Amino acid sequence: MPTPLKVLFLTRYPYEGASSRYRVFQYLPHLERLGVACTVQSFMDSQMYELSFTPGRTPAKFAATLKAVFSRIWTLRNFRQYDIIYMQRELLPFGPPVLERLMKASGACLMFDYDDALFIKKPSRYSRLATLMRSPQKALKLFRLCDCVIAGNDWLRDKAIDAGGVAVTVDVAEDTDRIRMRPSHTSSDEIVIGWLGSNSTVKYLRLIEPVLRKISERYPHVRFEIVGGGEFDLPGLPVTHTNWSLDGELEALNRFSIGLMPLPLEEWSRGKSGGKARTYMAAGVPAVCTGIGYNLELIKHGETGFLCTVHSDWERALSELIEDPGLRQRVAESARREVEERFSPTKQATALRDVFDQVLATREGGQ
Repeated sequence: MPTPLKVLFLTRYPYEGASSRYRVFQYLPHLERLGVACTVQSFMDSQMYELSFTPGRTPAKFAATLKAVFSRIWTLRNFRQYDIIYMQRELLPFGPPVLERLMKASGACLMFDYDDALFIKKPSRYSRLATLMRSPQKALKLFRLCDCVIAGNDWLRDKAIDAGGVAVTVDVAEDTDRIRMRPSHTSSDEIVIGWLGSNSTVKYLRLIEPVLRKISERYPHVRFEIVGGGEFDLPGLPVTHTNWSLDGELEALNRFSIGLMPLPLEEWSRGKSGGKARTYMAAGVPAVCTGIGYNLELIKHGETGFLCTVHSDWERALSELIEDPGLRQRVAESARREVEERFSPTKQATALRDVFDQVLATREGGQ
């Protein structure tokens, strides 16, 4: 029996964190079946992850960060026993890549996974200090240092290559066994326009707030639901706020008639890998999204979702979907089918295993 490939996955977040869940955790059972012995250590535990969404509490956050740094360093004491060290984002969210350089110098095979434009500085939701300690240059250095960069889309892949790295794209999968198709759209449905995410991106609903107000005036029976948006609000609109949870996410998707994904028309948005839209699509919720970056590859306008750039696009798409349950259902079925065919976890885990083999073969050939 072949010896399993031993991979240490070092994630930024616990399972609750979307990027780590989608980029690592969902693949683990499939990789195990493909002969990969998977070990996982998350920088944030569940308690620290929940704390990161809480305003203030700086002493508690500082203590949690110290604990997280110690736990990560302690895990790395045995790094030589693994064939691959797979880093989902940086080993530490601050400071230069010292640990990465030390391991590389000691012969470790390093792989760097990212699905956001980490080389563009954005405020941290954790604290102002965390924002100050972020270095966009760190990602660029890691691109060159690591044996391979696994990017969430082609734009991110090309940025890593331009910086001097070796990079491939592995699209993010969507588990349609977990996310079931919502009930069929009918004329008797209550219309719920929903948004699903975290308090770090809910602010982008402001970009289409004038449209949402027009829609509310034109269709007073329509209500809105924000899941995971924290204290964000749209005063005067009929908005229901729901805290995010794994089970609550599935329940909300069953309620949504239409899903929103507004993004700013800027470079940073090109690094997004369509996670929110793909989740809507898997659930049979027609997605209405900003037409930028990966969304242009993910969505066929008018068939598997809607792409918008100006307010009139948003208003037209939302109005058509509200008025036509048949259109909602056709888009829902096409979108679900697209996700099942293109983004299965088994397919993407197989692609990841192939990358592991190619990288190790290249290392052996160069020695």
